[in-house]
Amino acid sequence: MQEKLCLYYTNDLHSNFSQWPRVAGYLKEAKASKAREQASCLLMDVGDHVDRVHPIAEAFMGKANVQLMNDVGYDVVTLGNNEGITLGHEDLYHLYDDADFQVVCANLHDMAEKEPDWLKPVVYFRSVNGVRIGVIGLTAPFNNYYELLQWHVSNPFKALEKYIKSVKEAADIVILLSHLGISEDQAIARRFSEIDVIIGGHTHHLLRTGENVNNTIITAAGKHCTFVGEVILTWDHQAKKLVHKEAYTTDITHLAKDSETEKMLQQLYKKANNLLGQTVVHLHQTIEVKWFQETAIMRKLTDTMKMWTKADCAMLNSGLLLDELSKGDVTYKDIHRICPHPINPCVVELTGDELTEVVRASFTKDLMELKLKGFGFRGEVIGRMVFSGLAIATTVLTDGRESVKNVFFQGEPLDPDRIYSVAVADTFTFGRLLPEIAKSETKQYFLPEFLRDLLAYTLRNDFDGKAD
Repeated sequence: MQEKLCLYYTNDLHSNFSQWPRVAGYLKEAKASKAREQASCLLMDVGDHVDRVHPIAEAFMGKANVQLMNDVGYDVVTLGNNEGITLGHEDLYHLYDDADFQVVCANLHDMAEKEPDWLKPVVYFRSVNGVRIGVIGLTAPFNNYYELLQWHVSNPFKALEKYIKSVKEAADIVILLSHLGISEDQAIARRFSEIDVIIGGHTHHLLRTGENVNNTIITAAGKHCTFVGEVILTWDHQAKKLVHKEAYTTDITHLAKDSETEKMLQQLYKKANNLLGQTVVHLHQTIEVKWFQETAIMRKLTDTMKMWTKADCAMLNSGLLLDELSKGDVTYKDIHRICPHPINPCVVELTGDELTEVVRASFTKDLMELKLKGFGFRGEVIGRMVFSGLAIATTVLTDGRESVKNVFFQGEPLDPDRIYSVAVADTFTFGRLLPEIAKSETKQYFLPEFLRDLLAYTLRNDFDGKAD
């Protein structure tokens, strides 16, 4: 006898709740269909379901996301970095207290107290006809962040070495939920032949029909749940082995929305508005926001970050603020709306030469007009860089571009060999936007505060009842 096992999965929703009613409708129908057929079916999520860019996720600190997954009927999930490092320790510790599904992550460890009851390294399921399914979870080890929040993420390969033998002995089929990214998934498949299926995420890759590496099928469904993934496994009970593995992703953007989920989201949004509706400041005049000009609010916010981090100087890009703040009462909802990014302050150390190069690069049109996607940035363009603690001498070239002539600290030109501490948005510590910052060997991240927390502080201290 052969038995088909169906695994439906989502990854990297990032609180894209406009799409969620379609996801809910698709998965509820899929699960109901398999129940009618008396076939085995599991619903899984691979992390970054929570993203505090959305007011609902912000107001409920991710617990509403868990409520939404409960409603759909998920069986097991793992954590992404957006669950792991954008919530305070206690918020993450209690995030899944009310989950009706299992949470699996073999390489997340609590440094402050005993592990939360919901956190399991491995979980097991049985199919309708008794096939044993072992599920391991892994998440990306951003320990520069995690350890500031009193968590530690161990090396994923060592975690697999610790558990894979016992899982293989206890289960007929081994599945890995991996919030590590495509390259890590491929490396794991090459090294651990015991794993039958790797369902991935984190790097937002879309594998429409899966990828086979060393007899392991790897799959992932992109980002924002425009696609839902499905893995179909065929188990031969007589031969006692898997005889076929296939993976698909389905574009669900054209499908109807589940009406009950829409109602739930409307209710959650109303509650979120109430929770975020507390007045932070009262403005007598509108605060202007301009992406390509230096404004009062950006100057003050950059000053706040310099003070907050005790750095020698600070720099922030004007594209961080998405819209103006109108005169009158300003609520936390308003602040979240104009600064939704899960971005933290960070201090790096740069030589005078490196800092000069960073300042010069920040004045280039290419950087200012860059339409950045990722690295925590949820805006449109990088925008003009604003500085605190530095004086920048510039000249306008014949083609209209502004060019940096010199950079001064405390009235003197930067010393090429001196080390300066520079406060930046942590966005620039990744990738190659500003390579000198990304390559800095000293990075001090400030958690759990986001830049919008510094914005709220700035508004209270510099703009409450004051004109721009």
